[in-house]
Amino acid sequence: MIVVAIIAVIAAIAVPKLFSTRLSANENAAVATLRAIAQAQAQIQASCAIDTDADGSGEFAYFAELAGQAPARKFDPAAFAPGVGVAPDDILKPKIFATGFGDIVANAAGDGMIERQGYYFQIWLPSAAVGEIITGVPEAGPGAGPGGSDGGAPGGAGFPDPHNAEIIWCAYAWPVNASKTGNRVFFIDHAGEVLQFHNRGAAYDGLAGPNFDAAYGVDPAIGIANSITTFHGIAELGIPSNDGNLWSIVGN
Repeated sequence: MIVVAIIAVIAAIAVPKLFSTRLSANENAAVATLRAIAQAQAQIQASCAIDTDADGSGEFAYFAELAGQAPARKFDPAAFAPGVGVAPDDILKPKIFATGFGDIVANAAGDGMIERQGYYFQIWLPSAAVGEIITGVPEAGPGAGPGGSDGGAPGGAGFPDPHNAEIIWCAYAWPVNASKTGNRVFFIDHAGEVLQFHNRGAAYDGLAGPNFDAAYGVDPAIGIANSITTFHGIAELGIPSNDGNLWSIVGN
């Protein structure tokens, strides 16, 4: 009985610590993955492997394109507009991400994302500006999007704007199971700064992730909300985010 009691005490101490360590490891891995995405986007843009308006400037990419699991978008000379790539000619070679980064799953809206180490990750590319508003174009889920690309690109809402996609992108990471596989929600974009939201109320959980503009705020100079811009909603600066949550900068 004494041995059983000792084991019970040790388990009571060790199990919560093990659980906490796992959550921390998943969160750290999510931040590292977002930074890897930023590096991959810089690489694909610099290589000009995607240029859907044939202007000689490279554009950013979705997961399936980066992992070589879907043909990269291309310029369609017949339509004189962005078009769906064709395998195998338009498969990225060499691919920038491992094949697993192209395993796209879809939420209820058909938007594509990937799952890695207890977190979902989603990339948004920009639409054309309407007034001052630039919305996000999600990656399509399997079998969706123009041309029916099974790999999950391009976005289900249409093609990203070629000009804006040369300078703008963003990505989010949130827990597959809030409080069990992770707590915090993370964000990164073309500016390279990783932001975080504590997510204690499980605002983002499972396939229900942030909208494209969640971590952005209202630019006081022009009063624009609900847009992918370089203006982040950061609590320390007194700038509220579009989703009403408090986002802060992740320490290096």
